[in-house]
Amino acid sequence: MASDLRYPIGKYEEQPFSQELKESWIRDIRFLPQAIENAVLNLDHAQLQTPYREGGWTIQQLVHHVADSHINAFCRFKLALTENNPVIKPYEQQLWAEMDDVKHLPINISVTLLYALHTRWYEMIRNLPDAAWKRSFIHPEHHLTFTLWHSLGNYSWHGRHHVAHITALRNRNNW
Repeated sequence: MASDLRYPIGKYEEQPFSQELKESWIRDIRFLPQAIENAVLNLDHAQLQTPYREGGWTIQQLVHHVADSHINAFCRFKLALTENNPVIKPYEQQLWAEMDDVKHLPINISVTLLYALHTRWYEMIRNLPDAAWKRSFIHPEHHLTFTLWHSLGNYSWHGRHHVAHITALRNRNNW
């Protein structure tokens, strides 16, 4: 689809609310852990230390990053559902990707975390009334207000985006 290795499925594009998209994106949240697990199946240590592109993160960093990012997303959803337009706490993704837990822990730790986290996230959002998707939070770093609808689409894309980084690398290297 895209020749830019940074965006193998293209960049996220906001979409208007629809039941069909909502169901698709919620399925993406539900099944991301399995997609990640399938993408990294049978990769050895050297392969896990391979960047998905020149100057990019390694597969190991990507897997841990998805867990870190989606933990933050889960908290943002909870905050938006329980508070009126809360201000969320940004985090330094690049610095998180360089920490010792990311460097030294095997990816199965984050894959297991993703299974538990996404089970909870799916349960939290699967029966939300349509009006709840208009709830929002403020991202102080971007000086923007994001609705849960925007965030659902963004995190659906985010998971597929990083799975595609891994699968595209595997395809290019015939792994």
